[in-house]
Amino acid sequence: MAIKRIHHVAYRCRDAKETVEFYRDLLGMEFQLAIAEDKVPSTGAPDPYMHVFLDAGQGNVLAFFELPNSPDMGRDENTPQWVQHIALEVESMDELLAMKQALEGAGIDVLGPTDHTIFKSIYFFDPNGHRIELAANTAKPGMHKELKRVAEGMLEEWARTKKAPRHAAWMHGDQEFKPLDP
Repeated sequence: MAIKRIHHVAYRCRDAKETVEFYRDLLGMEFQLAIAEDKVPSTGAPDPYMHVFLDAGQGNVLAFFELPNSPDMGRDENTPQWVQHIALEVESMDELLAMKQALEGAGIDVLGPTDHTIFKSIYFFDPNGHRIELAANTAKPGMHKELKRVAEGMLEEWARTKKAPRHAAWMHGDQEFKPLDP
C-alpha cells in the first residue's frame, strides 16, 4: 500500500464565511465546496458544523471546520506560534513580493521575506490565528539532492544529541554550497 496524496488538511476556523473570503480573495484559492451536518458522521455526536474546502493548487485541498457549539478556539500554548503553520508555494519571487504587497495593502502584518537558502518565505496570520507561510523556491541545482543525501545522518545525529547537525552547513551560510556531481 502507498499513499497517493493528501486528500485534504483540515483546521478549525472561527467563521467559515470570513475564512473562505480570506483564502479566496487574498490568496486566490478557489472555494470548492461546503458540507454542513447536525451530527458528526464518524461518531454520531450531535455537533453541528460547517466544513469548507478550498483549492490550494495541484489537487491539494485546504479545509476548515466552523463549530458554533464548541468552546472558543485556542492554540497549543506549549508550542511557539512559529512552529505550527500552513506553508503554501507560489510560482516565483516576483509573485511572493506581489502577495506581500497585496496582503499589506489589506492591512495584514507580514514578516519577511526570510531567506531559507532553498526558498524564501513571508509569514502572516489568517483571521483564525493560523500562521501562514508563502514560499518561493530559490534552490540552486543539486541542493535538494544533497539535502536528501544527508537526511538520514542528520536525523540520527539529532536523535542522539538534540543539537543541530552540521551536515548541510551551507544552508546556514557557514560554507558555500558545492554540489557533489557538478
